Parts: sequence; structure tokens; C-alpha cells
Amino acid sequence: MAQVVLVDAGVGNLYSVHKALEHVGARVIRTQDPDVVRRGSKLVLPGVGAFGDFMQGLREHGLEEAVLETVQRGVPLLGICVGMQALFQVGYEMGTHPGLNLLPGKVVRFPEMPGVKIPHTGWNQIWPLRPSPLLKGVPAGAYVYFNHSYYCEPAAREDVVAETDYGIQYASVVQRGNVFGVQFHPEKSQKVGLTILRNFVEGI
Repeated sequence: MAQVVLVDAGVGNLYSVHKALEHVGARVIRTQDPDVVRRGSKLVLPGVGAFGDFMQGLREHGLEEAVLETVQRGVPLLGICVGMQALFQVGYEMGTHPGLNLLPGKVVRFPEMPGVKIPHTGWNQIWPLRPSPLLKGVPAGAYVYFNHSYYCEPAAREDVVAETDYGIQYASVVQRGNVFGVQFHPEKSQKVGLTILRNFVEGI
């Protein structure tokens, strides 16, 4: 059974992510202990709440350095929602906040657009731009569940695995090496979401 360390920044309820990972066969260790993170063989960074609060939670528990050290060793990391946003250099939600700087780029608010409600909440499609082991068995145009007002603007086009259309085309799945991110909530995305989590647990 694959072991997954669920990194708890202390800013939200991680129960649904925990249960979804167990459902696809992972042995989940939920932790705020940097030493447990450093010993992890796979990390999941589930994001709940605002970018700045999330990063502050990581730093207060000493988790930022632990995550970075572990990823630099080649351990796979999956960021979910704000956890994906945290992979980038900077976020502009309620001020300017530095991220983990694992991927070049920034996190910005959706522009005001006629007929487009913010936050982006509900089911929408993901359109792959290139293959990734994270999306194995996921058809183009698959529906997943979103809930966010800010989105990622990667500086490197090659980091974008899939896009979603919400008034603008934006990056909804990213990957660079062993670093993966999804803007949506796979734990709320039924069969497609469980396929993605299983791919991370079993195939990466």
C-alpha cells in the first residue's frame, strides 16, 4: 500500500481529501510535523482558504522548508486548489504573498467579465495540452469540480498540462518534473477525480 503524507497547514478541513486518498488505496499520514514530511515518499498539499493564510500556516509549522527539501530530493508532490497556487512564486489574494517558488508564475484574481460569476464554483471541463501521468485514463473535456476566485498564470508554457475555460483560458493542471498541481478538487470530482488521485498514488 502506497504511503501518502497529507501536509496540514492548519487552515481547513482535510477530511474529504484524506478519505478520497484512502479510497484509492493510499495509507495516509496527515501531519503538521516537518520531520514526517521529510520522510514522506509522496506528498499532497491540499489547499483550503486564502493563499496568504495557507502560506502562513505552512511557515508557522516549519512545513515550507520541509516540503521544499523533500521535493528537491525527487519526492512527488501534488498541490490541490490553493495547494496548486502555493507552488508558484507569488499570490495576490488579500495582499502580496510569496509562494513556494517551485514553479515560475503568479496567482491572480479572475477579471470582471460580463456573465461570469466569481468565484468560479461548480463543474467545468479540463482540456489537456500535453500528456501527463496524472491524467492517464482521463478523457479530454472531462468534468471536475472547482471553487476559486484566483487562478495561476504560469510563466513557462511548458508547465501547463491542461486548461479550463471560464471567460478566459487558464491553467487548471500543471506539472514540472515531480511537482504536480490541480486547481480543482479531485476529492469532489467523483470518478474522474478518483482516477487522478489513483494515478498519483499508484503511477507516479
